[in-house]
Amino acid sequence: MTEFTLPKPKKNRYTAVHILQTEEWGKLKSSFGWKAKRVQVGTLWVQILFRKLPLGFTIAYLPKPARRLFGKNAKLGAEVDRVCKENKAIFLKVEPDEWEAEDQLDYKLDGWRIGDPIQPPRTIVIDLRGTEEEILARMKQKTRYNIRLAGRKGVTVRAWDDVDAFYEMMQTTGGRDGFGVHTKEYYQRAYKLFVMSGANGAAELLVAEYEGKPLAAVMVFISGNRSWYMYGGSNNEERNKMPTYLIQWEAMRWAKERGAALYDLYGVPDKDEEHLEKHFTGTQRNEGLWGVYRFKRGFGGEVKRAAQALDRVYKPFLYALYRTVKK
Repeated sequence: MTEFTLPKPKKNRYTAVHILQTEEWGKLKSSFGWKAKRVQVGTLWVQILFRKLPLGFTIAYLPKPARRLFGKNAKLGAEVDRVCKENKAIFLKVEPDEWEAEDQLDYKLDGWRIGDPIQPPRTIVIDLRGTEEEILARMKQKTRYNIRLAGRKGVTVRAWDDVDAFYEMMQTTGGRDGFGVHTKEYYQRAYKLFVMSGANGAAELLVAEYEGKPLAAVMVFISGNRSWYMYGGSNNEERNKMPTYLIQWEAMRWAKERGAALYDLYGVPDKDEEHLEKHFTGTQRNEGLWGVYRFKRGFGGEVKRAAQALDRVYKPFLYALYRTVKK
């Protein structure tokens, strides 16, 4: 197998690691079936997650590393290879922290295969730079109207600590919109690690209320100059008061006040923007990510697609068997 190497991007645009590369994320996943391993050479490091398979084998997953690390020091890539083999990994899945239209990978690199993504490949990213009025002006008119309507109707947003009630909202939303939902323990652990610790990857749980009754909630994360809306839900009460619009706006304001320049809405259907705009209004397009695209598009962000997920294969026969079984 050839040396572990990825092309060096043209420039480093981010001031901190992706939220999925933080120590807290590793601890979160370690509580639910993964093992987090930090691989370091000098001052450069990445965090790999290992998932056990039968007969002692594992899957290795490297979510959102900055590719500049590998271009800057090939020794780090060699150490990643060594650790993966030491942990009997069948393959290593890498989802680079880059956008598809930017510095593209050479998919013909020996030892690599185009892989299936784990994280949502396509998303909408909102620019938080400028004044609040400038951010609002970039939104769709109806979204601005709904944000202000919620305020006029008496909806308020505040920090929250009721993870049990948040989980109930997530279940309601999952059942209504066809989403998978993590366990209650998962959200409790995420809240403890990110919100209560306030360490590298800070977060906040926000709730939108009307007359003291919770209507919607989101958990928003921040690392460096980027922020992510990863978990959110709402119940079926007072939906005409537009609480989901106001709480997203307040989450953006929360992130902006803490230095974020970008707010990632984290997941829309994996289609190009022309297709999304042409088909999202169809009567059969209200399920899953199609339903949330109708909502998210209004906040005025840019549709982006992540760079292709890649699998570095260590055991070709078992890799082929794994993919066959997975299908």
